[in-house]
Amino acid sequence: MVDRNENKISIRGQCKLLGLSRSTVYYQPVPVSEFDLRLMNRTDEIFTKHPFFGSRKICEYLNLDGWDVGRDKVRSVMLNLGLEAIYPRRNLSKRNQAHTVYPYLLRDVDIIRPNQVWSADITYIRLSHGFVYLTAIIDWHSRYVLSWKLSNTLDSDFCVEALEEALGYGRPEIFNTDQGSQFTSEAFTGLLHKNGIKISMDGKGRALDNIFVERLWRSVKYEDIYLNGYYSIPEAELGLEGYFEFYNNERLHQALKYRTPAEVYTGSEKRQITLCA
Repeated sequence: MVDRNENKISIRGQCKLLGLSRSTVYYQPVPVSEFDLRLMNRTDEIFTKHPFFGSRKICEYLNLDGWDVGRDKVRSVMLNLGLEAIYPRRNLSKRNQAHTVYPYLLRDVDIIRPNQVWSADITYIRLSHGFVYLTAIIDWHSRYVLSWKLSNTLDSDFCVEALEEALGYGRPEIFNTDQGSQFTSEAFTGLLHKNGIKISMDGKGRALDNIFVERLWRSVKYEDIYLNGYYSIPEAELGLEGYFEFYNNERLHQALKYRTPAEVYTGSEKRQITLCA
């Protein structure tokens, strides 16, 4: 990268030309103690496997694992991770009361075609010596991951970048998110309005309104993050690039009649699959 004072191209412009997220350039290790980091990672593992667990149950599991921690500490860790004990979802994106909240538009709606509904969410991703956040935009009908970005902060920039990239594929009729400040921000909703896209937002406390992205997070963590133990954002970006390529183009989904998301999204012919007994 070239210093902005020595070049007329902004850091954002340089990142766009190089195909990099700005978070990669600005990344600094998150100042968290080794103990807290390990505790956060283990808590995230337990919650990912059992998304209906609250702080009391997670505390019991941690104690069984040999962690000498009380419920107050577990509750604090869950708060830092954005894990809500009241209902089963990672509520990483907190609502800004000054932002407009839109109604949920998808109740009793049949999702029958690509680009009918897209959605986005944010999750915690552990690194060997820190953590970052991952946002992704997914097509509900095909489960196709249209775009994704990593960031070491929870500002709206990386969500807007992901949306800009996804819009290169087309325009959904409806875009669904939670009520987090990243998704209610003027930058994010303004881009949706500009492209004539209806905005839908999950009802407060409704864990299943964005279920397809929740299932994606589980797959990403069990099939990639937990297996590879990425050290840095650049390493995680490279690894996740390979994983999402696999997820979209090779990973067969039972709910898609054993087709890949790419086949369903693009309308490709179904391949003949022989299932093992």
